[in-house]
Amino acid sequence: MKKTQCLIFPFIFLFGSYISAQSVQQLIDECDKYYSQFNNEKALETLLKAEKQASDNWEVIWRLSRTYIDIGDKMPASTSDQEDAQLATYQKALDYAEKAIKLEQNKTISYLRRAIANGKIALFKGVFSVAGVVNSVRADVEKAIQLNNGDNFAMGVAHYVLARTHAKTSEKWKPARSILGLGWADNEIAIKEYKKAIEIYPNYVMFYVDFANSLIREDDFKTARDMLNKALTIENAHQDDEKRKAEAKQTLNQIKNE
Repeated sequence: MKKTQCLIFPFIFLFGSYISAQSVQQLIDECDKYYSQFNNEKALETLLKAEKQASDNWEVIWRLSRTYIDIGDKMPASTSDQEDAQLATYQKALDYAEKAIKLEQNKTISYLRRAIANGKIALFKGVFSVAGVVNSVRADVEKAIQLNNGDNFAMGVAHYVLARTHAKTSEKWKPARSILGLGWADNEIAIKEYKKAIEIYPNYVMFYVDFANSLIREDDFKTARDMLNKALTIENAHQDDEKRKAEAKQTLNQIKNE
């Protein structure tokens, strides 16, 4: 009898672990389904369940960072309390991104998620009031690109984030930002990085809209119109795509005679 028990108990333990692992994967798959539906609350709910079962599962952790970003982007921020809540949500995204890097130090997505979280915080606080954070965004996204082990979507987004970082930071007069250690920003580099993002992953609305904005700064209105019209033909894949398409239509109207 004792010998039988000795054989059964390891089997039960292994079977239980298998069921748990499968359950976590099912929750991850469920999260991705909700993500594609722009249902942030349900995505978060499933990920928190998965985290309870596997608190150090990298696939769960980086998705939690992504989900808190999506939630933060949809939060109202018209009062100081609402602004505090939004910033706290972005901070949660950053905390999970930091954990993702600790879990997987050689993954593109780990550094990309931290770059995005820090980027949101920098935009919230004002790019030129948190120069150190902006420099961190640049360093992380360049590391993500160097690692080059994400799928086409992740690599496209990495080049897009680098492009947007250059574009947004270069809006300020160079001598003024050079004092802050941000003299490296260059809209021409942004244009090259937007092109690379589109080359890698050509079906993302925001790539084209922000690319057009950088082209307009260089008075390349023809190419900008081409990019904006292209943005309007792409199927929505992000929760803000309708908003970005509305922006594209407005910009097209503004530059129609340029």
